[in-house]
Amino acid sequence: MCRVVDLQQAVLAKNDATAEVLRRELAARGTTVVNVLSSPGSGKTALLEAELLLARERGVTAAALTADLATENDAVRLARSGLPVKQVLTDGLCHLEADMLAGHLHGWLAEDTRLVFVENVGNLVCPASYDIGEALRVVLASVTEGEDKPLKYPTAFGLAHLVIITKTDIAEAVGFDEAAFRANVEQVNPGVDVVLTSARTGAGAGALLDRALAAAEGTAIHMPVMAQARA
Repeated sequence: MCRVVDLQQAVLAKNDATAEVLRRELAARGTTVVNVLSSPGSGKTALLEAELLLARERGVTAAALTADLATENDAVRLARSGLPVKQVLTDGLCHLEADMLAGHLHGWLAEDTRLVFVENVGNLVCPASYDIGEALRVVLASVTEGEDKPLKYPTAFGLAHLVIITKTDIAEAVGFDEAAFRANVEQVNPGVDVVLTSARTGAGAGALLDRALAAAEGTAIHMPVMAQARA
């Protein structure tokens, strides 16, 4: 068992080192990566589609890379924004790693790209442990997933710089308890901001883009307690 744990730690340590190098390289060219994590069906693609359209309207040079086990459905949707989009098929791997992202960005990403939104593989387990060189990590949860989601997936929510609640237009219909959800987020990640959104009504539109641009401009972001403990 100890050898298994040691191997896992070694893999993560190697990934973290690669992620730090990538983060510095991208920062030197003025590019900021936003890592977006969530369960399947949370509305991640719908949110990114709206934010990419808004980025284009504002003249922000942005791109998106979306990862899935199979199909290019999400890439097709995001490409409707008119911005550069790339699909990554992981062939069964449940997360992206820093070297994978670096490889897919190399030779594809335009030099003047300011923001890269990465739609990670849809789950809150594997991707939570892997730094991919992002400057901003965002975790989504829809109102249909239950208020205890942050407690069930403490690593994902505990390492987030920002938490977004999606599908708020149906919150009342599904009996979503916003106060309970916020309390559970606060328990695993004290002080992190929680933003309400709805792709259907447009509520919270631009919130993710604004946070990403702020991070790109050097505005201090929330530092999770869990991340401080790991440092």
